[in-house]
Amino acid sequence: MPSLFDDATPPKTKLSDDQRLAWLRLIRSENVGPATFKRLINRYGTASNALDALPDIAARGGAAKPIRICAKDKALREIETLDALGGSLIALCEEDYPELLTHAAGAPPLLSVIGQLSNNLTKTVAMVGARNASAAGMALTRQLASELGQQGYKIVSGLARGIDSAAHAASIETQTIAVFAGGVDHIYPDQNRGLAEAIVEGGGALVSEMPLGTKPIARDFPRRNRIVAGMSLGVVVVEAAIRSGSLITARLANEQNRDVMAIPGFPLDPRSAGGNKLIRDGATLVRNTDDILEQLANFKVEHLGLAQSEEDEIAFDWDDENTPEASEQVLNALSHTPTAVDEIIRATNLPAQAVQLVLLDLEIAGRIERASGQLVSLKFTS
Repeated sequence: MPSLFDDATPPKTKLSDDQRLAWLRLIRSENVGPATFKRLINRYGTASNALDALPDIAARGGAAKPIRICAKDKALREIETLDALGGSLIALCEEDYPELLTHAAGAPPLLSVIGQLSNNLTKTVAMVGARNASAAGMALTRQLASELGQQGYKIVSGLARGIDSAAHAASIETQTIAVFAGGVDHIYPDQNRGLAEAIVEGGGALVSEMPLGTKPIARDFPRRNRIVAGMSLGVVVVEAAIRSGSLITARLANEQNRDVMAIPGFPLDPRSAGGNKLIRDGATLVRNTDDILEQLANFKVEHLGLAQSEEDEIAFDWDDENTPEASEQVLNALSHTPTAVDEIIRATNLPAQAVQLVLLDLEIAGRIERASGQLVSLKFTS
């Protein structure tokens, strides 16, 4: 059965320069995200083969215009610029890639890193919370982060104002990790530029999956949050409103089978509403560092397993010559309402391999969208 990394790039193998360039070009190409990258590698074996196949895939999927493939010179410039900043690209198959993140669904194939990611990074805790945090919340965050660092845990957060900044600042000496929503060269907010520099100087790291120069927009922050959660054994929410990025991080952590912990707060303070809700819904109530350590002591990394969805496990051995007929059947079964892939397979009575091949073609052509829970729908077109 094919693997994400077959003979050319087996797990825990260092990529060659040419392979790294091909990986970067593939993930930077139009309509290719982390999950699609994995499907393409499973189908074509290598990133180079997948790049060569992209025009035909898009055409077969009915793309309205030729697919934009990341040019070699553009990818080379990104690598060279990152190198000039003292950074590097770390691939999912390599030793320095965060171990816990390899178990997360949608793990980025490549991470841009400035600074140092510790090998075997398995003692990590995410700390997140309100940007407009209270003085008490900030003080407690600093205490928890410092004490966790002294116990050998690395603090992961998003370099935002408030709780994130307090967590990073208190754990600089024990190497903290800041995950960016934009490019790793784009410090956001700008007021945290000095903090980012201190993180690197202290032996920590700045991390992003986004291209250099990318300025974050609203939809990029949940993507960032999934990495924060995926890099950690658990997430501690200090202060958070009901509608906040911190609760998104907590939800993503729960979906990835990570521990979710929260600090209780005064019921009438909106900044406590999110944490109190998490506790009501089953999150671990945290009073002090010992509560966090006790919860994490029961965490079994081996129980996570490798994050691999059903379509990733399918052997793509369907004959491409048969897909035009299959494509029509799959398209007829799709609608703008998200539908489970299993339902499409049942409705078409096609082999699972055929349905997955057609969906991949449609995805590269930009005609469908995927959602969590193995759901897929037609894209709305203007």
